[in-house]
Amino acid sequence: MRCFSGVVAESVRMLFQPPLLPKYHAMSEAEIERGIRARKAELGDRLVILGHHYQQDEVIQFADFTGDSLKLSQIGGQQSGAAFIVFCGVHFMAESADILTDDHVKVVLPDLSAGCSMADMAELDQIEDAWDYIVQDRGQSLVPITYVNSAASIKAFCGAHGGACCTSSNAGKVLEWAFDQGEKVIFLPDQHLGRNAAYAMGIPLDAMVVYDPLLPGGGLTPAQVDSAKVFLWKGHCSVHALFTPQQCDEIREADSDCKLIVHPECSWEVVQSADMAGSTEFIIKTVREAPAGSRWAIGTEIHLVNRLAQDHPDQSVRSLAGIQCLCTTMYRIDNRHLLWSLDELAAGRVPNQIKVEPEVRRSAIVALQRMLDNVSAQPVAIK
Repeated sequence: MRCFSGVVAESVRMLFQPPLLPKYHAMSEAEIERGIRARKAELGDRLVILGHHYQQDEVIQFADFTGDSLKLSQIGGQQSGAAFIVFCGVHFMAESADILTDDHVKVVLPDLSAGCSMADMAELDQIEDAWDYIVQDRGQSLVPITYVNSAASIKAFCGAHGGACCTSSNAGKVLEWAFDQGEKVIFLPDQHLGRNAAYAMGIPLDAMVVYDPLLPGGGLTPAQVDSAKVFLWKGHCSVHALFTPQQCDEIREADSDCKLIVHPECSWEVVQSADMAGSTEFIIKTVREAPAGSRWAIGTEIHLVNRLAQDHPDQSVRSLAGIQCLCTTMYRIDNRHLLWSLDELAAGRVPNQIKVEPEVRRSAIVALQRMLDNVSAQPVAIK
C-alpha cells in the first residue's frame, strides 16, 4: 500500500452486510416501528440518530436531526454527550461523523452496503498517480480539493497535501481559498460540481480539463496539463446524472411560470438551463420561503422532492425528471436494519461500527476543518 507523508491511508471499512435474522423479516412494519421507538426510549440520551435528506420517510421519522452532508457533519461533531451515533446515510458520511466526533462516540451505519458510487470513483492510488503526473513529472503547483462525498483516505490525502474538503454549499468559497494557495486545483470526485462552481467564479470552460483516472496520465497530454487551471476528476453522482437539458426545455414549454432549481451535481448544461442551482439546504430554503402558488421543478433526489411537496401543499412541487431519481444505496438502510442496529446496541454490542484509523483521521480532519472554516452563514446559490 502506498503512503503519503508517512501516513497509511486506510480506514476500517467492511463492505459486506450480514443478512438479518429471520425474525426481522417476519415482523410487520408496525411491529418494527414500535420496536424502534422502544429502543430509542431505552437508549435515551446515549443515542443520536442522524438522517440525510435523501433518506426515505419511513426512516427519517426516527431521526433526531436531519440535514445534508455538511449540516450532519457539523451536528455529528457536536454530539460529545452521546455514546452512539446511528447514521442513516451512506458510508462516507459515517466516516466524516467518526472523524469529527470524540473518540468515545461510536458511529454505526445500519447497513454496510449503503455506499456511494461517486465516492467509489476516486481511490487513493489513483489520486497519487495523478499527483505524480501533474506535480512530480510536470512541476505544476496544485491544490487538491475533494467534495465531502469521498472516502476518508481521499480527504486525508487532501489534508496532507495542502488541500481541503468542500460541500455543494461552499464549493465556490473553498475554490477561492485554494487559488490563494496555488496556481491550479484538482477537484474530485465530482466533475460537475467542480465545473459548475469554477464557472460561477468566472473560470472559462476551456481552462478546465477532465482527468480520467482509468487512462494513463488521466488521458491528458503534457500540453493540456501545463495550460489547465482546473483538473476535474472524472466522477459523477448517478442520481443527478439522470437530469437533462431536454427535461428543462419540456417543462418550460409546458409551464412557462414553473421555476427550475437543480443541485450543482447536475451537469453544466442542466445548471445553465435551470433558473437556480444550489445545495440541498439551498433548495429547501428557497422552496420554504417561496410564496403560495409557486410552481417548482426540482432536479435532485426524489425522496427530498416528495418531502418538499408534502411540506408545502400550497405550492406545486415536482421532480424535474419523469423517472424515479433516487439514491439506491441510501435506500438500502430501512427500518429493519435500523431496528437490528438498535437491538444490538441495547444488548451491549456495537454493530457495523465505522471507525477511521488515527493516522487517516489526523490528516482528514485538517481538510474537513478547512471546509468548515469556509462555511457561509446561509446556504448560497451556485447560479
